[in-house]
Amino acid sequence: MRITWLDHTRRPSAGRVLAVVSVVPALVLAGWLVAGLSLLLLGWFRPIAALPLGLAVAAVLCRYGLRRLPETVEATAWQASGVVAAALASGVFNGLLHSEQLVVRRDPATYAQYAVWLAGHGSLPIPYQQAAFGGPDHALRFDSAGFYSSGGAVVPQFMPGAPLIDAPGHWLGGLTGLLLVPPVLGALAVLVLSGVVARLVGARWAAPAALVFAVSLPILYTSRTTFSEIPSMILLFGGIALLHDAQVRLRSGITGLGYLPSLPSAEQPGRVRRAQSDGAVIGAELAGLVFGLAVLVRIDGLRDVLPVLVYAGLLIALRRAGIRDEGRLGVPLLCGLAAGTIMGVAAGYILSRPYLNYLSGSLRPLLAICGAVLVLTLVAALAAPRLAAVLRRAAGIRRLPEIAGGLVVLVMVAFAARPWLQTVLRRPTTPEDRLNYEFIERTQTANGLPVDGARLYYEESLYWVIWYVGVPVVVLATLAGAVLTRRMVRGRGFGWLLPLAVIGWTTLTTLYRPGITPDHPWAARRLVPIVIPGLVLLAVWGLRWARDKARRMGYGPAVQNGLAAVGVVLLLVPPAITSAGTAFTPVERGERAAVEAMCAALPERASVLIVERVTGDRLTQLVRGTCGVPTARVAFYRGADVPVPSDVDRLIGRTRATGRVPVLLAARADQLSQYGAPVQVMKLRTRQEERSLVGPPDGTWSLSMDAWMALP
Repeated sequence: MRITWLDHTRRPSAGRVLAVVSVVPALVLAGWLVAGLSLLLLGWFRPIAALPLGLAVAAVLCRYGLRRLPETVEATAWQASGVVAAALASGVFNGLLHSEQLVVRRDPATYAQYAVWLAGHGSLPIPYQQAAFGGPDHALRFDSAGFYSSGGAVVPQFMPGAPLIDAPGHWLGGLTGLLLVPPVLGALAVLVLSGVVARLVGARWAAPAALVFAVSLPILYTSRTTFSEIPSMILLFGGIALLHDAQVRLRSGITGLGYLPSLPSAEQPGRVRRAQSDGAVIGAELAGLVFGLAVLVRIDGLRDVLPVLVYAGLLIALRRAGIRDEGRLGVPLLCGLAAGTIMGVAAGYILSRPYLNYLSGSLRPLLAICGAVLVLTLVAALAAPRLAAVLRRAAGIRRLPEIAGGLVVLVMVAFAARPWLQTVLRRPTTPEDRLNYEFIERTQTANGLPVDGARLYYEESLYWVIWYVGVPVVVLATLAGAVLTRRMVRGRGFGWLLPLAVIGWTTLTTLYRPGITPDHPWAARRLVPIVIPGLVLLAVWGLRWARDKARRMGYGPAVQNGLAAVGVVLLLVPPAITSAGTAFTPVERGERAAVEAMCAALPERASVLIVERVTGDRLTQLVRGTCGVPTARVAFYRGADVPVPSDVDRLIGRTRATGRVPVLLAARADQLSQYGAPVQVMKLRTRQEERSLVGPPDGTWSLSMDAWMALP
């Protein structure tokens, strides 16, 4: 193939623009996380340091990840514009209907308060501030829902990655800015998935895939409030796109064929080929780093990136066996993955150890699996020359490709039949299990179902997916998985190996054990990082395969285009119908105004004592972080909702003796009347997400929250 070197001043093509904008989100997030975590560990995550350093690191990653990027995507201006339009529409729509979850009831508000603290203080852990209450006292508690008491301080639940990403929104726009970060991330997720589709399926399919993904209810749900799943998805699929680009760079550098970038006429083709090969190595390192940093966002990222570890080992083995050129990328991919993963694990150990201890029952087996996979991968890579002959003989097994493809279908059939074969139960063995048991019982009562708190409904997990993306997506994705698996066993389609492994592994493990309270749309968040985008990617590939099959069978362009159009409609309509019931109803709106009003009602030099159980769970960290006031709960006996009055009176006196103003908060006026005149400081009437157990959510529930204040 003859290569014509073009003038360097030529405007970038639509394909190049699409390729760049679909990996920039992952590179920028990676740079921000690397800089932000470093500063947080030093106790100096402040705007004056974090903004310039984070932007500088992100710029460096983008420069080395995108410099002289080959034309990895062939796209028209209309196709690229369609993707950008879908992403913008997603961001605007979710921005207008964003949630305001600030009162700590479930995870989004925990993430929000975590981000508020980081934005305002830039360090962890959160100090007790005992001096504001007259010093230590056995009746003082500083922990609350989502915030553990550990080592004489308060430690937030969860990994720090998502709060580090959300915190700049608070710097730029206070609580409003913080609450608008998720819609922006949701729009970036649409771009990233579209870029992967354009690379692996074709640019004409990117905009339809973007629409199917964007209208799915779990994507809408997690793009409107401070969850960790959307940032995780950006990193995981961004890593797939970056590694694909690195492989294209490598092929261009080795063969000189394909799509090389334009360059000044003074440069020589050989020099550019060497630059492309070097760029491929850097691209693989960056892909590994982006993959590994998913662990910093969600500890479940350890499971999600296991196929990347195995793939890196496979590339090393292929290079040792002299089979494929891509083997050169194995070591840099592994090094980048190790760097990102080590950062995530170290951050969890240093900053979130109580959370990891809470998850130890599932985390230790996962770590053991990761260790075993690492050892086996290294052994296999070292023994590659000997194993190559064994694998060649195995590949010669008759009908092996068909058997492998059939297994994909069989697994999906097994998940479809699971409700008739199994009922997943969990008997409570810990206080947390007991709370979850009671929550499921209350939700069953509200849904009019037989009451059994041990039910987890995990056997219905494939039907959760069908609710949110529809039967056509699941069927076409299964077909695509089977066909691609058969091709790879035959030695073709190597570029699909890692994407298919990541999607298949995480989908299998997530559907088998979602590991979440099974009410919806809450449980749907488990499907966001990999399952839904992965199935959408496979489904549009399956639709393209069906269109190509029609062409090979002799049907004309009219039939082919009609088949594609009908297929896109079938992919888009089911998720849109499911989402219609809740997509236009924002939840927990009004919380920001209610919280700001409550903070304004607190007197100067206040020290807040919360004297009611539920209010303590919900407001302790909110008042401490968002209002900026020293806050503690007064301990109460098991089974009680309020503390012993003598403890309250003693703490009031000790607080007043410090020169501060003691302030009491509770849920009802009668819980405060014996200490002073109650004044209502929060009266919120809003909507919350539905809690559906056996069907997709189709509406919202009412939500009331009250808080009363007394000045003794």
